[in-house]
Amino acid sequence: MRKISEGAEAVIYAARMLGRNVIVKERVAKGYRIKELDEQLRRQRTKTEAKIQSTLYEKGVRVPGVILVGKYFVVMERVQGKTLNRMAGVGKAHDRRSMGMAMAEAGRVLGTIHRLGVSHGDFTTANIMQDRSGRLWVIDFGLAAFTNSEEEMALDVLLMKRSVDSGMYERFIKSYKLGFGGKASAVLGRLGEIEKRGRYQTRTLDSA
Repeated sequence: MRKISEGAEAVIYAARMLGRNVIVKERVAKGYRIKELDEQLRRQRTKTEAKIQSTLYEKGVRVPGVILVGKYFVVMERVQGKTLNRMAGVGKAHDRRSMGMAMAEAGRVLGTIHRLGVSHGDFTTANIMQDRSGRLWVIDFGLAAFTNSEEEMALDVLLMKRSVDSGMYERFIKSYKLGFGGKASAVLGRLGEIEKRGRYQTRTLDSA
């Protein structure tokens, strides 16, 4: 296996399995936590991430398919492409058009994910990939949860709003409403409340 990235939560490896390119995401131990609590959290989060990803995959959402789940790791198919944050800063007209189309699709996808009762937890341009065929994939469900909470869903929208400029956000939010349907208005209403409070909430990696 070849390490390709490392964060506070997990180490990501590229590997080959049964002739396929795969990603291995391994949750790392946290030495500052009580060992029993650390193991419980890592097991639960690994299980939840794999279950959410598999559920969305079965519902037709373009996410990497889960191949194998271990105690603290998930093996999934590898998506070849580039993340949208690598497109967001470009200035050429044709690149702006491509980014606009991608943002519209991202909005529809997030609306669908929310309609299926899932919040992503870190829905930014860094966690949306465009493959070589131009299709979008949502990655990194490490902070995702099964939920109907309007607050959690509003935070997904807010994260994206803070990731792009106003023009791109308009494309995104228009499609989000179409993807989610009638319930989108309640989420956007909650988003307005969060912004008025001046409070930006995120789940921390080490919250119980």
